Amino acid sequence: MNAEVAYLEALRADAQRCTAAEDEFRSSIAARLKELEQARAFSYRRFNLINEVSGAVASAESEEITVAVATALLRARLGWVSDSDARVAVTSGFAPVAQAMFASLAPVESEDELRPDVIAALARFEAWYLETHPAPFWMLFENVMPETPVVDF
Repeated sequence: MNAEVAYLEALRADAQRCTAAEDEFRSSIAARLKELEQARAFSYRRFNLINEVSGAVASAESEEITVAVATALLRARLGWVSDSDARVAVTSGFAPVAQAMFASLAPVESEDELRPDVIAALARFEAWYLETHPAPFWMLFENVMPETPVVDF
Protein backbone atom coordinates (compact mmCIF):
# COMPACT_ATOMS: atom_id res chain seq x y z
CA MET A 1 0.00 0.00 0.00
CA ASN A 2 2.92 2.38 0.64
CA ALA A 3 4.07 2.04 -2.97
CA GLU A 4 0.56 3.01 -4.16
CA VAL A 5 0.54 6.11 -1.96
CA ALA A 6 3.99 7.13 -3.13
CA TYR A 7 3.07 7.20 -6.82
CA LEU A 8 -0.22 8.98 -6.10
CA GLU A 9 1.64 11.59 -4.06
CA ALA A 10 4.16 12.03 -6.89
CA LEU A 11 1.33 12.52 -9.42
CA ARG A 12 -0.50 14.93 -7.09
CA ALA A 13 2.70 16.94 -6.55
CA ASP A 14 3.27 17.07 -10.32
CA ALA A 15 -0.32 18.25 -10.88
CA GLN A 16 0.14 20.95 -8.23
CA ARG A 17 3.42 22.09 -9.84
CA CYS A 18 1.67 22.33 -13.21
CA THR A 19 -1.18 24.31 -11.67
CA ALA A 20 1.29 26.69 -10.03
CA ALA A 21 3.19 27.12 -13.32
CA GLU A 22 -0.06 27.82 -15.18
CA ASP A 23 -1.18 30.33 -12.54
CA GLU A 24 2.19 32.09 -12.67
CA PHE A 25 2.02 32.21 -16.48
CA ARG A 26 -1.53 33.59 -16.46
CA SER A 27 -0.47 36.22 -13.92
CA SER A 28 2.51 37.26 -16.04
CA ILE A 29 0.28 37.47 -19.13
CA ALA A 30 -2.21 39.64 -17.25
CA ALA A 31 0.56 41.94 -16.05
CA ARG A 32 2.09 42.18 -19.54
CA LEU A 33 -1.33 42.82 -21.08
CA LYS A 34 -1.90 45.65 -18.59
CA GLU A 35 1.50 47.15 -19.52
CA LEU A 36 0.67 46.95 -23.23
CA GLU A 37 -2.79 48.44 -22.70
CA GLN A 38 -1.29 51.36 -20.80
CA ALA A 39 1.42 51.88 -23.43
CA ARG A 40 -1.23 51.94 -26.16
CA ALA A 41 -3.45 54.34 -24.23
CA PHE A 42 -0.53 56.67 -23.51
CA SER A 43 0.58 56.56 -27.15
CA TYR A 44 -2.86 57.58 -28.38
CA ARG A 45 -3.18 60.27 -25.72
CA ARG A 46 0.24 61.57 -26.74
CA PHE A 47 -0.67 61.53 -30.43
CA ASN A 48 -4.10 63.08 -29.92
CA LEU A 49 -2.82 65.91 -27.74
CA ILE A 50 0.14 66.78 -29.95
CA ASN A 51 -2.01 66.49 -33.07
CA GLU A 52 -4.57 68.87 -31.58
CA VAL A 53 -1.89 71.31 -30.39
CA SER A 54 -0.13 71.10 -33.75
CA GLY A 55 -3.30 72.01 -35.58
CA ALA A 56 -3.99 74.88 -33.22
CA VAL A 57 -0.52 76.40 -33.44
CA ALA A 58 0.05 75.87 -37.17
CA SER A 59 -1.03 79.41 -37.95
CA ALA A 60 0.40 81.08 -34.84
CA GLU A 61 2.40 84.16 -35.67
CA SER A 62 4.76 84.05 -32.71
CA GLU A 63 6.23 81.72 -30.15
CA GLU A 64 4.32 83.53 -27.38
CA ILE A 65 1.01 82.91 -29.12
CA THR A 66 1.98 79.28 -29.72
CA VAL A 67 2.72 78.73 -26.03
CA ALA A 68 -0.50 80.48 -24.98
CA VAL A 69 -2.60 78.44 -27.41
CA ALA A 70 -0.87 75.18 -26.48
CA THR A 71 -1.23 75.69 -22.74
CA ALA A 72 -4.86 76.80 -23.11
CA LEU A 73 -5.58 73.69 -25.13
CA LEU A 74 -3.80 71.49 -22.58
CA ARG A 75 -5.78 73.07 -19.74
CA ALA A 76 -9.03 72.56 -21.65
CA ARG A 77 -8.23 68.91 -22.42
CA LEU A 78 -7.53 68.29 -18.74
CA GLY A 79 -10.62 70.17 -17.63
CA TRP A 80 -8.59 72.71 -15.66
CA VAL A 81 -10.70 75.84 -15.22
CA SER A 82 -8.72 77.26 -12.32
CA ASP A 83 -5.05 77.61 -11.50
CA SER A 84 -2.92 76.08 -8.80
CA ASP A 85 0.83 75.97 -8.31
CA ALA A 86 0.90 72.39 -9.60
CA ARG A 87 -1.12 73.24 -12.71
CA VAL A 88 1.04 76.27 -13.49
CA ALA A 89 4.13 74.08 -13.14
CA VAL A 90 2.68 71.54 -15.59
CA THR A 91 1.69 74.13 -18.19
CA SER A 92 5.07 75.85 -17.80
CA GLY A 93 6.78 72.50 -18.20
CA PHE A 94 4.79 71.89 -21.38
CA ALA A 95 5.82 75.26 -22.89
CA PRO A 96 9.12 73.93 -24.37
CA VAL A 97 7.12 71.35 -26.30
CA ALA A 98 5.02 74.13 -27.83
CA GLN A 99 8.15 76.16 -28.51
CA ALA A 100 9.72 73.21 -30.32
CA MET A 101 6.54 72.79 -32.35
CA PHE A 102 6.60 76.46 -33.36
CA ALA A 103 10.29 76.33 -34.26
CA SER A 104 9.77 73.15 -36.29
CA LEU A 105 7.30 75.02 -38.51
CA ALA A 106 9.81 77.73 -39.41
CA PRO A 107 11.20 77.59 -42.94
CA VAL A 108 14.53 75.80 -43.29
CA GLU A 109 17.32 78.17 -44.29
CA SER A 110 19.83 75.46 -45.12
CA GLU A 111 19.81 71.70 -45.46
CA ASP A 112 22.32 71.43 -42.63
CA GLU A 113 20.06 73.26 -40.20
CA LEU A 114 18.90 71.07 -37.36
CA ARG A 115 15.15 70.99 -36.87
CA PRO A 116 13.80 71.15 -33.33
CA ASP A 117 12.93 67.69 -32.06
CA VAL A 118 9.34 67.90 -30.84
CA ILE A 119 9.34 64.26 -29.77
CA ALA A 120 12.48 64.79 -27.66
CA ALA A 121 10.94 67.91 -26.09
CA LEU A 122 7.83 65.91 -25.25
CA ALA A 123 9.96 63.09 -23.81
CA ARG A 124 11.82 65.61 -21.60
CA PHE A 125 8.48 66.98 -20.39
CA GLU A 126 7.20 63.48 -19.63
CA ALA A 127 10.42 62.62 -17.79
CA TRP A 128 10.24 65.83 -15.74
CA TYR A 129 6.63 65.10 -14.86
CA LEU A 130 7.42 61.55 -13.80
CA GLU A 131 10.31 62.78 -11.62
CA THR A 132 8.08 65.29 -9.84
CA HIS A 133 4.82 63.34 -9.62
CA PRO A 134 3.86 59.84 -8.48
CA ALA A 135 2.36 58.79 -11.83
CA PRO A 136 3.00 59.44 -15.53
CA PHE A 137 1.57 62.63 -17.07
CA TRP A 138 -0.81 60.70 -19.28
CA MET A 139 -2.64 59.36 -16.22
CA LEU A 140 -4.16 62.86 -15.85
CA PHE A 141 -6.32 62.06 -18.85
CA GLU A 142 -7.94 59.19 -16.95
CA ASN A 143 -9.71 61.54 -14.58
CA VAL A 144 -13.10 61.36 -16.16
CA MET A 145 -15.13 64.45 -15.53
CA PRO A 146 -18.68 63.59 -14.54
CA GLU A 147 -21.32 64.93 -16.86
CA THR A 148 -23.29 67.80 -15.47
CA PRO A 149 -26.98 67.39 -16.21
CA VAL A 150 -28.57 70.17 -18.15
CA VAL A 151 -31.57 71.47 -16.26
CA ASP A 152 -34.19 73.64 -17.85
CA PHE A 153 -36.10 75.84 -15.50
